[in-house]
Amino acid sequence: MIIAIDGPAGSGKSTIAKELANELDFVYLDTGAMYRLVTLKALNEKISFDSLKNIVDLSENKNNNSDFEIIQNMKKILENLNIDIKKNRFFLDEIDVSDEIRKPVVSENVSNVAKIKQVREKLVGLQRKFSKSKNVILDGRDIGTVVFPNAELKIFLVADAMERAKRRYKELILKNEDITLDEIYKNILERDKIDSTRKESPLVKAQDAFEIDTTFKTIEEVKDDIKSLLRKSAK
Repeated sequence: MIIAIDGPAGSGKSTIAKELANELDFVYLDTGAMYRLVTLKALNEKISFDSLKNIVDLSENKNNNSDFEIIQNMKKILENLNIDIKKNRFFLDEIDVSDEIRKPVVSENVSNVAKIKQVREKLVGLQRKFSKSKNVILDGRDIGTVVFPNAELKIFLVADAMERAKRRYKELILKNEDITLDEIYKNILERDKIDSTRKESPLVKAQDAFEIDTTFKTIEEVKDDIKSLLRKSAK
């Protein structure tokens, strides 16, 4: 069985999906973390993200030397991509980078990596491979629309942008990150814009998805809502 949980950054997708997976004895797959792994790899390879903002397809030839070099480097990253997920820990080139992929510099750039056609094709293939013949909960931006359009249960979480920023701010402050609430709020708005307007697999609610506004709900309340929907879908 596949449970797809989509929604914008900070809406609670990962927290809800992870806890539900433990309670329901499902496998949890954090697809957003997979895009963060590719972003971290690009950062490690010194990819220019200012230039990458304008690239949505690695097959395009813009006759620009700097773009050509970046495109070739991104192709190499995807060809040699070595990522793995073990017990909710994330590995890049066999190194545990679970904390690194949550840093602000990755959050600021992940949407520009995720909008690239070939990146999405590569990771969608891996997501389907990891989920084969298992009971899985996946969260992301396009799980119910692209990755698993036939998922048995689709959830679309939403929340007020400032509330989402406050949640992310609390998480990062606990990790001693030097960042302001205003910076996170602006990043949330920018990510929403990129995710919802990108050409490849934009963030949209699937027609058969159930929308839950988490702004004023506790984690337990959201989980109870989803469990109720799950029981109804099983009848």
